[in-house]
Formats: sequence, C-alpha cells, structure tokens
Amino acid sequence: MLRQLPRWAWIGGGLLAFIAGMINAVGFMGFRHQAITHLTGTATLMGVAAAEGNRGELLHWALAILAFLVGAVLSGFIVQQHTLKLGRRYGVALMVESALLFAAVPLIHACNDAGLYLASIACGLQNAMASTYSGATFRTTHLSGIFTDLGIYLGQRLRGLDVDRLRIQVCVLVAGSFIAGSAVGALAFGVMAERTLLLPAVMTGVVGLVYAIYRHRHLVD
Repeated sequence: MLRQLPRWAWIGGGLLAFIAGMINAVGFMGFRHQAITHLTGTATLMGVAAAEGNRGELLHWALAILAFLVGAVLSGFIVQQHTLKLGRRYGVALMVESALLFAAVPLIHACNDAGLYLASIACGLQNAMASTYSGATFRTTHLSGIFTDLGIYLGQRLRGLDVDRLRIQVCVLVAGSFIAGSAVGALAFGVMAERTLLLPAVMTGVVGLVYAIYRHRHLVD
C-alpha cells in the first residue's frame, strides 16, 4: 500500500498533519484550552463530567465528540471510496473543511462553543478523508497511533526483523509535520489570536480548489 502512494499523496499527508497541528494549537491556546483534532482527552473529560454530575460540561464534550463524528460521516459521503484515485472528490472535502474553519473563526473569537464544534467537524472530515485515501496509513489529526507504530517498527528493527523503511518514514513525516504545525500555530496565535484558524482555512481552501480544478480538467481530457 505505501509503495503505491504517489508523491502528491505523501505531500498531502504531511500538509494535512501540519494544518491539524495549527488547528489544535489554537484549541489549546484559546478560551476553552481544549483539543480539537482528537478525542481521547475529550472522551476522558466527558467521563469526568458525568462522574461529577456536571450536565453543562457533559453536553459540551458530547457535542464535541458528535461533531468530529459528523465530520467523518461527511467525508464518507463525499469521498465514498477506500481506494486512492486522482479522480476522487478530495478537493470538495477540503473546500468543505475550509468553509467550516472560516465559519468557526468569528464564533471562537466570541468565545462561543459552536465555533469549536465546527472546527471539530472539519478535523473529523480531514482525518477520515486521509484515512480513506491511504487505507489508514495516514492519521493526520492525532499522533498516539503514529508513535505506537513508530515504537513497534523500531522495536522490530532492534530485534533484527525486516521492517519497511517507508513505514518509519510515514510516522516521522506525520509526527514532524503535526509538531511543526503546532509550533507555527502557537507563534501565530501570539499575533492573530483565534484568527490563526484563518491560515489553515485558506490553506485547505486553496489546495481543495486547485485539486478540484485539476480533477475537472483531467476528467474532461
């Protein structure tokens, strides 16, 4: 599977991880100080809220999880297939993600939780799209699985077993891109605050539009 991925898929996977890092940095540095791109901590906080009987917080975390799930559903509806193919509607999915992030900016700036839900939908859509086109090779919005895989591959290498270097390279690419995006997002937050989300919004929108135009011309030709 890895060797079948074209160069543009590798570049796209790294770029999406970079974008996710930026989004998550805004989530942690924003008014709620919460993760946006993954759900492990969110699910834990939902359990804590349930144990404490805090209905308001319980509802918030439940909606955050639901939002991510809605994004994944959108990806399945838009992209549809599990096989990487240039003609798939990745451009549409990216432009939808861009629109969601643009809509989230004024709400998050106003400390409205609805903005966080929109950003979570965008991340669920992105993660599902990347998982679909790569056969779960890329998980661009969270790193637990990436570091787990990296540890497994390194352990196997230490044991003297054969491990495809491309698998290690994927882990390094995604983790490095996500961390770099988080750093850029944190630096930008010091200047732009919640409007930092405009950067990934523009990036996904431009890439999605370019891909959609190219896809249309490719299919016409």
